[in-house]
Amino acid sequence: MNALAEPVDDMVNNLMTANQIPGLVLQVVHHGQTVKTAAYGQANLEWNIPATPETVFEIGSITKQFTAACILILVQDGKLSLDDPISRHLTNTPASWSDITIRHLLTHTSGITNYTGLDGFELSRHLTQPQFITQIGVQPKLFATGTQYSYCNTGYNLLGFIIENVSGQPYWDFLTARILQPLGMTATVKREPGNILARRAAGYDFVAGHPVNRDVNYTDLFSAGEIASTVGDLMKWNAGLDSAKLLGDSAKSQWWTAGKLNDGTPIGYGFGWFLNPLAGHRCQAHGGATSGFSAANLRFPDDGLELVVLSNCGKEGVANTVAQAVAKSYLAGKN
Repeated sequence: MNALAEPVDDMVNNLMTANQIPGLVLQVVHHGQTVKTAAYGQANLEWNIPATPETVFEIGSITKQFTAACILILVQDGKLSLDDPISRHLTNTPASWSDITIRHLLTHTSGITNYTGLDGFELSRHLTQPQFITQIGVQPKLFATGTQYSYCNTGYNLLGFIIENVSGQPYWDFLTARILQPLGMTATVKREPGNILARRAAGYDFVAGHPVNRDVNYTDLFSAGEIASTVGDLMKWNAGLDSAKLLGDSAKSQWWTAGKLNDGTPIGYGFGWFLNPLAGHRCQAHGGATSGFSAANLRFPDDGLELVVLSNCGKEGVANTVAQAVAKSYLAGKN
């Protein structure tokens, strides 16, 4: 597989040029062995600082994998059930949410409105749990619970609140104690802009085809997307999923099983994972997009192949475009 290194570099550089990606880092692991780690472009355009494998990028919705894992850990601890109504673990929820369970939040089938498309949820507001629930609770449901799939950051924020209420710890403290520390993920941090973060990449959006510094008052994403990390730490995460350090086989089989609508229709999404095949290969994946950043984590369990791509480009889906192209090259090279 190492023979593909130079063609992959050419492919990545071409995709970066085509998509105006300032900086990008990737890592490829095959059967537990790192076969490629590479950094391209700039972590900071103003200072002309190159990206490195140690550069910290926001990972956006890949955070949902960690939030889902925290929920499953609490299930293993006997603290909650996936079919608990969310009103059992949250206060002052609207009556229209009475039939929504934790499983519905995990699989984006609750019908709750996605808050990231609404005003009033900016980071500068720092909404408390009661404020968030009150503010989103006045929005009408988009559909009857369990009848449709609609990607919803709101659901994963509510899961974060449930983790806090059930565990008695702030979300980040529980995440650190039960996942980050056991896996040695020392470079994984909260993206809070006021914090001084070593080796943090600058994020870039684009206006009229030109890069600009990302929005300074972006949406508060909490447990739906607040993590920043490195390719190395995310590979520790992937390795942890292949072990029994975090979750038992029963829990892992559930979160890598496609959810279903009320009528039995599968939705192609588990608990924080898209489960659609790529190039005929079984794939477990999730992308992430925040203001100024794009990320992707792809796993091919039947092939022993795992890829992480992190970038400081705010064009949604660009990291996934690169990751899928690289994955196809490695998968083809194995045949």
